[in-house]
Amino acid sequence: MKKEISRRNLLKTLGFATGGILTVPLHGFSTPNIRVHIPNKLKNPAPEKPVTAITLGAGNRGNVYGDFAMKFPDHLNIIGVAEPIKIRNERYCTKHNIKPENSFDTWEQVFERPKFADAIIITTPDNLHYDPCMKALSMGYDILLEKPIAPTEKECRDILALAKTTNRIVGVCHVLRYSPYFIKLRELIQNGSIGELISIQHIEPIEHIHMSHSYVRGNWHNSKETTPIILAKSCHDLDILRWMVGKPCKKVSAFGDLKWFKKENKPEGATPRCTDGCTVENECPYSALKIYYRERQRNYVFDLPEDTDKQAEAVLNYLKTTNYGRCVYQMDNDQPDHYVTNLQFEDGITAAFSMEAFTSYEGRRTRIMGSHGDIVGDMSKFVYTNFLTNEETVFELDSDSHGGGDWNLAADWVKAVSQQNPDLLSSTIDASVESHIMGFTAEKSRIEGQTENVIL
Repeated sequence: MKKEISRRNLLKTLGFATGGILTVPLHGFSTPNIRVHIPNKLKNPAPEKPVTAITLGAGNRGNVYGDFAMKFPDHLNIIGVAEPIKIRNERYCTKHNIKPENSFDTWEQVFERPKFADAIIITTPDNLHYDPCMKALSMGYDILLEKPIAPTEKECRDILALAKTTNRIVGVCHVLRYSPYFIKLRELIQNGSIGELISIQHIEPIEHIHMSHSYVRGNWHNSKETTPIILAKSCHDLDILRWMVGKPCKKVSAFGDLKWFKKENKPEGATPRCTDGCTVENECPYSALKIYYRERQRNYVFDLPEDTDKQAEAVLNYLKTTNYGRCVYQMDNDQPDHYVTNLQFEDGITAAFSMEAFTSYEGRRTRIMGSHGDIVGDMSKFVYTNFLTNEETVFELDSDSHGGGDWNLAADWVKAVSQQNPDLLSSTIDASVESHIMGFTAEKSRIEGQTENVIL
């Protein structure tokens, strides 16, 4: 049995283990609140010179890491971009002051030139991760690779093998490892605060509009053209479970299906597009007119003109010409809209993970059960309860996208590249491939209807 940690020692451990990220109020012993702060300034000092990088894919994720370079130009300098959509390419070049000769329409064009940067940031669509990654490694670039690593297990293993052969750094964007929320959960597990870890329950509520946007109408609606949703959406969660447990996963059993977003559930009067005079459009929570036009949600996918007077017309045009305007019951989607995965780790530790489309909320929920305590959290706060004293400690979090992990990951990746030390990364290519294999194994279990061993 692990030595019991006194409450004062626990607070001391939690307050100083992360170099002051936590501010611990020591007055009051009833139900103390501990606020977990995301630092305003990077903990890493700037390298001697900024890491130079070329971004492949100037969409949402390409701009997230590009914005890190804008905020911290002494850490990262974006000097090139490959993006086939003209308006995205132009806006990215303007934002980063990229020279015309370093602007490319396709990723292949980047590699027609000799190596001219330290690193490549790969934020292309999922099915365009493997080829540019393999080419970049062969030319000696270090890489920041958006998840999932690649659409197939073989391709993931190929990237790992070439990264080892070329001795290049590949950081995978498993940003939850860099979120203060999950960092503190893992710390409480690993330092024995809850005794021996017994099991974890974890849920990812996608939120119903997000599901219809990304996995019914959007880029990830077809698993055969991209990746199964367990990887496209939830490889973050499998990775964070593996990271918190700290032991390899041995067996997986998964279940899930596409239950709602299919032709059998199409309401009478529904038209192929929401703009075609659909008679039930006003009654449908998934109406494209409601979501994108009237409420102006998720309009970032449309690359709207700068002139706000022209944006409404542009949105309507996109709804008439792209998948985002199609009826959710008449798409060629195949991604499950509910998915449960049971995981057995070494030493008998179990985890139950549930990915759910039909929620009114987003933000992961976590329950961690130990022999001497438990934790319940939702990414905005979590509560640690000590079984011996029955005392509760409430951790409240400041947060942003991915719980504050995006830029924390970018900062550590820059440090690893500048010092040529992959050990400075939490989400290494080795660890990321392991959790991806858990995902591929889960999908095999779901399809074949049997428990599968995880073969690393």
